[in-house]
Amino acid sequence: MYSNAVNAYQKVVKATNSGRETEARVLSEAALRLKRCQESWESPGLEGRLDEALKYNQKIWSLFQGELARADNPLPQKLRVDILRLAAFIDKRIFEIMAFPAPEKLSIIININQNLAAGLRGSPG
Repeated sequence: MYSNAVNAYQKVVKATNSGRETEARVLSEAALRLKRCQESWESPGLEGRLDEALKYNQKIWSLFQGELARADNPLPQKLRVDILRLAAFIDKRIFEIMAFPAPEKLSIIININQNLAAGLRGSPG
């Protein structure tokens, strides 16, 4: 299943004009899904929506980790390491939310995703 996600991601990146725009788009979508959960925390069906939103986010960051770990990745080494550290933080926060859900815990992931998406688009956060 994971390899299917990686293959799908790679096909989308190749088929678009800008891989950066694709990355920005999926990060924005992940932030939006989490924000919707946060805003409707008390509504019925939250558990399923939250689980889906967290797993979507986790897939995105796992794909980033895989790409950043490749020896032929063109990003500067320091930037790659910094983003990998950020990915580790995101992973830890996702597992924390899965174990002990709370709406305020989503804010940092939402903000990181939105700011990184803005950076990829070359616009201010």
